[in-house]
Amino acid sequence: MPRPAGRIGRPPTTSRPEILEAARAILDRDGWEKLTIRRLAAELGVGATTLYHHVRDKDDLLIQLLEHYAEQLPRPELPPDPRQRIVAAATVMHDSLAAWPQAVEVLTADDLLGESALWMVEAIVGGAIACGCTPERAVGLYRGVWYFTVGEIVVRARSGRRAAQERPRYRDAVFADLDPTRFPSLAAVGDRWPELTARDTYQAGLRALVDGLLAQESR
Repeated sequence: MPRPAGRIGRPPTTSRPEILEAARAILDRDGWEKLTIRRLAAELGVGATTLYHHVRDKDDLLIQLLEHYAEQLPRPELPPDPRQRIVAAATVMHDSLAAWPQAVEVLTADDLLGESALWMVEAIVGGAIACGCTPERAVGLYRGVWYFTVGEIVVRARSGRRAAQERPRYRDAVFADLDPTRFPSLAAVGDRWPELTARDTYQAGLRALVDGLLAQESR
């Protein structure tokens, strides 16, 4: 009796590194919202059930992806001074996310945070407490640093993508024809606005923010 037509032998399998590599490729190319278990399975050429041997759901997949990235980040020796420790940890956080801005979209959308990156949060919160903040104010300082850092990364990443596409900026047209009687301060720097706003001011802004938030504790 002839055997039925169809796939013969064991179904294709995949590994965790292959899954994470394919997941990051989809995320980088199409964004995290387009990353689904079904689409990832199709990318790998396996059935969706095969992936469930490695991930529970999309959130688990994203957490594993973020954890895998965080595990590879350098962990420098932090300075003993608590204020400097806050700045150093925030700088590592900024630089690691700036190197992979797509991760910011995931973190800000679902607040998914793996254990491998918590040392940065601990350093910032612990540094604030060592500077005299209550635990509640220390968490507030961390949130302020986080929002400042994320905002800087998102703006620069999106501006960079637009610049790479060589699309004209509506902003440049507006600043090129400002009425000095209505906007005297902006008109004075209008022709230099793109250059001035492109400068990397993260470190100066971070230090000013940390100093300002810590100064509230001494009032």
